[in-house]
Amino acid sequence: MKVQMLGLCRFSYLGGRGFQVEHDDLAGRRAFLYDPERLARRWFWFRHVTLPALMAQSDSDFTLVLMTGPDLPEPWLSQLRDLCDEVPQFRLSLVPPMERHVEACLAAIAPHLDPQADVVGHFRQDDDDAVAIDYIRDARRDFAALEPLWSRRRRLSCDYARGLVLKATADGVSVEPRMIHNAVAGLTVYLAPDAQRSIMHFPHWQIGLSMPGVTLPGKVMFVRFLNHDNDSGAIGAGYPWEAGETDWNTMLADRFRIDLAHLDRAARDFGLPGADRPRWGQ
Repeated sequence: MKVQMLGLCRFSYLGGRGFQVEHDDLAGRRAFLYDPERLARRWFWFRHVTLPALMAQSDSDFTLVLMTGPDLPEPWLSQLRDLCDEVPQFRLSLVPPMERHVEACLAAIAPHLDPQADVVGHFRQDDDDAVAIDYIRDARRDFAALEPLWSRRRRLSCDYARGLVLKATADGVSVEPRMIHNAVAGLTVYLAPDAQRSIMHFPHWQIGLSMPGVTLPGKVMFVRFLNHDNDSGAIGAGYPWEAGETDWNTMLADRFRIDLAHLDRAARDFGLPGADRPRWGQ
């Protein structure tokens, strides 16, 4: 069975809905999203948290759609173009503002669906989170065991629930091992190629209302990165896991190609508190 792995990463996409931080009008949202200092921070975290493991995947057969608006300011729009030229798996999608966010996301990924695939493993990649270097391999390989369950409704979620929460403040970056139920990173939604849906149609915190799901908690598979510019910054439902004497520098380097010391220095240099959101870090 052919499994296409297809991801969506929104980089400061300007649209009408889909975010918890609200604005009075589109102009207000544009000013917030396109603030140069904010974009500089977003790009830094994107380059040093999200991209390293994606560019080192043990299974390179995947597509990641980088979604943004056609008026994203320079130099960030050109940098996204250059990145897509550099990385064969990346595709740039410039989507004008649309009121319905799920429709905008579907418009971004629809041209990249493989009609020859038997099933599409959709994943959502926030631009400041990370998946482990074997995420694509495992999500494709594990579907073989999950296929009988998927075939009942042609919908299925698979949650790699063991991960790390990194919190960046003016004091640096802390690391907390967490089991998180259906976090964004490490969650795969398997759909038929003709489903006319993307992962964005199914809110991750209530995905059980839409499909059966499986949890595979064995390996550390994601990083949830909390910083000043998070849309919500809520950790999500879950609990800690016992890490013992784990060396976080080594684990983050091995599993995610993340340089923790570099992130720590950058957080101190930015000198910002956590986001001013009701549930940031909780």
